[in-house]
Order: sequence, then C-alpha cells, then structure tokens
Amino acid sequence: MGWLGRIARLDFTVFDELRSDRSATPVAVVIVLAASVLAGIGTLLWALQHENFGGHHNVDVMEVFLKAVIIGSIVQTGVWFAWVYITYMLAARIFGSAVHFGELTRVMGFAFAPVALSLLIAIAPLAVPFGLLAFGITLMLMTAAVERAAEIEPRQAMLSTLGGFAVFLMFMGAFANVMEVATFGGLAPGILFFSLDF
Repeated sequence: MGWLGRIARLDFTVFDELRSDRSATPVAVVIVLAASVLAGIGTLLWALQHENFGGHHNVDVMEVFLKAVIIGSIVQTGVWFAWVYITYMLAARIFGSAVHFGELTRVMGFAFAPVALSLLIAIAPLAVPFGLLAFGITLMLMTAAVERAAEIEPRQAMLSTLGGFAVFLMFMGAFANVMEVATFGGLAPGILFFSLDF
C-alpha cells in the first residue's frame, strides 16, 4: 500500500494527504485492528513457548487465543479511539488546533501500524524489548502525524499525543487484569497482555 510505504520511509507528507482523504478512514481503523491482531498472535506464540502454556498445558491455549488475539484486538481498537479523542481534545481545546476528529482518526490510524511489530514478542527472550520498540516507533509516528494534521508545534503535538497515550495505557493496563489467563495477563494483545501483579 502506497501510504504505508511512505510512512515506512518516514515521508511525513503522507499525513497531509491522509488528513483530507475521507476514504482513508475505514482503512485506518482496519490498520489498527490488523496491527492489534498481529500483536495478539505474538502473545499467543509467546504463550506456546512458556512452560505453563506449551509443555504442561496447565492453561488452555484456546483461552489465550480468545483473550489476546480476538477479544484483546477488539478491545485495543476500541481503546485506541480514546487515544485519538484525548489527543484531539488536547490539540483543539488546549493548543487551539482546528483539526477535526476524523482527520486525526485517519492519520493516527496509519501511524499505529508499527504496533504490528509486536508480533516479534514471540521471540520470548526479547519479548519486552520488541514490545517496547513497537510502541516507541508508534509514538514517534503518532507525534509526527498529529503535528502535521493538527498544524501545531512539535512540543504541542508531543504533549497532545502523550496525553492520549497515557489514557490508552491506563485502560489497556486495566484490561490486562481482567479475566486473566493464569497469572499472566488478560484482555489485551501484545506486550500489553501481561499484567504485573506477581
């Protein structure tokens, strides 16, 4: 896809086009869902390697599939809309941007694509570094997307994006503790599956 290829090359002018192209809205949402599914598959592959999941079958692998891949992906896509909304509110109300919610939905949806790299958490010894890298790249792209679409300063774009990201992480952290699989995690894909209440 041309838009994603340009984003991969860090051609941020693509966000100017996406902002005004209403046909990109459903594609943006599909990208968020697809990236979330790939993150969930990474969680599933990680779980298959873990002794409590793979070797001893103490926990049903289908439960991990259902909670991390299916439900978790849908939950994360829904919570991503909260990220967009909070970012929109901060950019518009605090920093005076004239950007519309739909415009941010498009650019931030495409900027969410690197979350798909969370598939690499399947490499169990490097699960945390790959999970953090996926969100690090995503946050960088989100900030660039917000700066271009909202036409605000880099600092303002960063603060708006971080505000939305903080809300996203709080909600996803809560879902990681809902209906937990053993003591590992709950209704979230990728690195966000894992709960830290040891």
